[in-house]
Amino acid sequence: MIRILIAEDMRMLRRALVELISLEPDIEVVAELETGSEIVSRVEELKPDVAILDIELPGIDGIAAAEALHQRGAGARVLILTSLGRPGNLRRALDAQVRGFLLKDAEPGRLAEAIRAIAKGERVFDPQLMLAALGAAESPLTPREADVLRLAADGDDVEEIAGALYLSSGTVRNYLTAVVYKLGARNRVDAIRIAQTSGWL
Repeated sequence: MIRILIAEDMRMLRRALVELISLEPDIEVVAELETGSEIVSRVEELKPDVAILDIELPGIDGIAAAEALHQRGAGARVLILTSLGRPGNLRRALDAQVRGFLLKDAEPGRLAEAIRAIAKGERVFDPQLMLAALGAAESPLTPREADVLRLAADGDDVEEIAGALYLSSGTVRNYLTAVVYKLGARNRVDAIRIAQTSGWL
């Protein structure tokens, strides 16, 4: 039996995923979470074979949670299931050592196939997204600059970004200034637009 954990903040979609997966005779859902901050502790507690994570989660996002799981040596293999098919997200997921990356509009049977493949140690990635990622320009931003800009894109102000990343407000402002300059943007909002369009966030 393949034991899985699902983290998805939209209740209706999460319940639909659980119901769909529960129809498979060899797959068991052992936990369903709605925030990213629960993922690491629950994976360490329950030891599922596969963790299916959305990218956009309250607390920490699914890719950051996947990275934390990898760094802590948690045994669960991670499948990112998302509606955000940006090349930048795929690159972040690969850096976090995820085993799979599927879009939410994939055929329902594809999810069960992906879970089984990942549980066996295989990798499963959306082919169209892989091609887009290969053709995308490399981001000029450092990982820390990307983190700062990602939080700014979420609507956080300088003080909130500083608190989330354990930086001083002055350091955050310096990062944002550097980002605007590197991207040739007019301002922070324009930098966010450029980075998102390019798939770097």
